[in-house]
Amino acid sequence: MLRSLMLAVLIVLAGCATPPRGQPVATLAIPQETWQQVDRQIIVASKSALEQAGVYARGSMEHWRVLVYERTEAEFIPWFSSYWTQEWLAMKVGWYSASAEGEADSSAGRLAVYLQEQYREKVLEPVAVEIDPEAIRASATQYYLRLLNQQVQVIAQRHGIPTELMNRRLHGIAAINLGPPAARNASLYEVAHTQPLDTLPAYTALIDHVNKAAATGAGPSEAVIAKVAQDTSEKIQAQFATRGATGAAAAVAGKVAGAMISVGVAGIRAIIHEGERPEMEARIRKSLSAAFDEAWFKSLKHPLSGVMAPVYYLDEEIEGNLVETELANRTVVLPDIKP
Repeated sequence: MLRSLMLAVLIVLAGCATPPRGQPVATLAIPQETWQQVDRQIIVASKSALEQAGVYARGSMEHWRVLVYERTEAEFIPWFSSYWTQEWLAMKVGWYSASAEGEADSSAGRLAVYLQEQYREKVLEPVAVEIDPEAIRASATQYYLRLLNQQVQVIAQRHGIPTELMNRRLHGIAAINLGPPAARNASLYEVAHTQPLDTLPAYTALIDHVNKAAATGAGPSEAVIAKVAQDTSEKIQAQFATRGATGAAAAVAGKVAGAMISVGVAGIRAIIHEGERPEMEARIRKSLSAAFDEAWFKSLKHPLSGVMAPVYYLDEEIEGNLVETELANRTVVLPDIKP
């Protein structure tokens, strides 16, 4: 009985010692030197997270490249090198040339647009169902932020900084600064804790910023097709003279005989084409591979438009903000100079 009474008294005393709900906890004073150490360690943590995100992005881009190569080999090259596709392309180049109205390289440029559409339909869109550079870009950014946030929590624990104070610190570190308006700006806390990330207006502004940088140059697929289109256009135009002579002979022979000649010539061209097709496919494969490798590397590494561009931006903004804060906190005291 006495033991129960003592337990009851202890519970009452504990309840009295607990501050009322909603009452703020006394703010813990963190020395300025500690905050400076924290800021420097956040910079180091950001660099580490960037490096690991880069490894992730490269692996994902390697996977995407393998799928694109496989699809190009299985779908695009056989379609492009077939006799009837080449005939259709010849008709399009002829029509482009006739309607060019003196524009230089108009047929090659318009053919490139057509081939780009075909390449996207036959290769890029099916591969994008599984993975594509835009998805890799988003995943790499989220991976970077997740790693950085984990390291920030470790840093706070290392220095004995309460979560509330650390979060307040993170709110003061700019991570995205693309305003005005203010909605285009975001703190490190906001980018690290907003889920899903694409609901944050400042992140949407960042992606738009990256997309505009990417639009200033050719993307991977455009670069892949441009050289092929140029070579194809030149080759077809070189064949027009021979085909024109054949058409003239058919016209002289009369309507019925001319039609037979045209069909016969087409059959001969088809036979010749099949004999030349392996060599043609080898040239196409080499051209596509060289152009795609160059474009792939640019998409991976370019700091302003590649898949790591948002991560590079966030890292530079965070570091710049923290360095600026540290410099601002350094006060230079000049000694009094008496005359």
